[in-house]
Parts: sequence; structure tokens; C-alpha cells
Amino acid sequence: MTKQFILAMLCLSLFASSCVVLSKKKYEALIAQKDSLNVGWDQANIKIQSLEEMIAGLKSDTAALHAKITDLNNQLEGLNSNYSALSSKSSSEINKLSADLQKREARLKEVEEILRKRDEATNALKEKLQKALLGFRESGLTVEIKDGKVYVSLTDKLLFDTGSIIIDEKGKQALQELAKVLNTQPDINIAVEGHTDNQRVGNLGQIKDNWDLSVMRATSVVRYLTEQEGISPERLTATGKGQYQPVATGNTAEARSKNRRIEIVLSPKLDELYNLIK
Repeated sequence: MTKQFILAMLCLSLFASSCVVLSKKKYEALIAQKDSLNVGWDQANIKIQSLEEMIAGLKSDTAALHAKITDLNNQLEGLNSNYSALSSKSSSEINKLSADLQKREARLKEVEEILRKRDEATNALKEKLQKALLGFRESGLTVEIKDGKVYVSLTDKLLFDTGSIIIDEKGKQALQELAKVLNTQPDINIAVEGHTDNQRVGNLGQIKDNWDLSVMRATSVVRYLTEQEGISPERLTATGKGQYQPVATGNTAEARSKNRRIEIVLSPKLDELYNLIK
């Protein structure tokens, strides 16, 4: 074997050994790289799985939110519908109430106008009666307005003798003057009320007590006004109040004298007002 061949073989052996050593390192490096990639891959898969779970949760939350939004939109539409209905109804009710209020105001004005006319008529009637009956004031005749009515009060001594139900001449004169005014006022209703004091009536035949005396005196006045002065009976009412509506308190002669009286209550007919109220 030549020297050159030995050298060639030695070189070839060294080259082969070098190649084997390099392949092993590379292999180990590749293995290490593969292991690192596997770890990275596993970690990536874990992250991906976590992200997928998060995405699934977000999708579920999003779907729930969409469902809630849909429900809220439906509720809003219902509320809008109800509001529109209520608004329309409220507008209708307001218009109706406004119309009713206007009618009531119109009726109130009519009532106020009727009452104003009544008050004017009542005051005018009072003035006429005061002028017509001026000469009887000293005999205990008074004219006043109470509660929209004219009260003509005549003490019993102006009309009757003590315990009597027959009208005397001076009383007839007063009733004649009163009738002259009343015959010009056909729209006036006339109530004749008899009143007594609190003293018990003695034995007066048909008159048993103060009730009888008050009623019979009122009836005597009504008969005179209708039969002698021509006032329509439909306008008149006779009532007896006895001793139970005194105008003076106490048990003095003066108080008893004031309580023994005939009151002629004159009130305007309010048919127009009653019809309006109905």
C-alpha cells in the first residue's frame, strides 16, 4: 500500500467522522426545535381554545342582548301605542270637559241673570209697598227683604181685636193698599202666615189654641184679599205658625205684641230658574 493511498484513506475517514458528528448535532437541534414548536403549538391551542370559549360566551351574551333589545323595542312600541291611545282619549275627554264647562258657564250666567232680575224686581216691589203703606207704619207695619223675599209684617192690633179673627176697618184699609200693588204684580206668589204670642188662648168658642188662632187669622186675610180685592186664589197660601216662630224674645208685653202678627211673604215666581235647573 502506497503512502498516497494511506493518506487518501485517512482523509476519507476523517471526513466521514466529521459528517457523522455534524448530523448528530443537527439532529439534536432539530429535536430541540421540534419540542419547542410542540410546546408553542400546545400553548397556542390552549389560547385558541380559551379564545373560542370567550367568543362563544360573547356570542351568547350578544344573543341575549339582542333578545333583550327586541323585547325592549316591543315594550316601547306598546308604550307608544298606549300613549297614542291615551293621548287621543285624553284629548277627546279634554274637549268634552271643555264643552261641558262652557255649557255650565253659560247656564251659570243665565242663573245669575235671573237672580239679578229677581233682586231688582224684589227691591222695586219693596219700594212700591213702602210708598203704598207709608201711612200704616205707626200702626206697626213694616216692609223688609229677607232671603230674596219681601216680608210685609202687620201687628195683630192693626188687623184684629184681641182674640178675634175678624179684620177691622183699619186693617182692611191696609190690605186694600197692599192689594193695589199686588194686583199689578201677577208674577208674585203670596204666602200669608199667622203668628201668636206664647200666652194660652182662653175660651174663644171655635178657637181652641194658638194654632187655631194663627191659622184662622191667616185664612181671614186670604179670604179678604181674594173675595174683596180680587187677587187670584192660585197665588195665595194660608199657614198658621202658632207661637213657634217669634221675632222677639222675653215675656214682656212689648215682646208679646211684636210676636202677634200677620206676615205676608211675597216671592217672585222662579219658573224660568226652575226650568233651567231641571
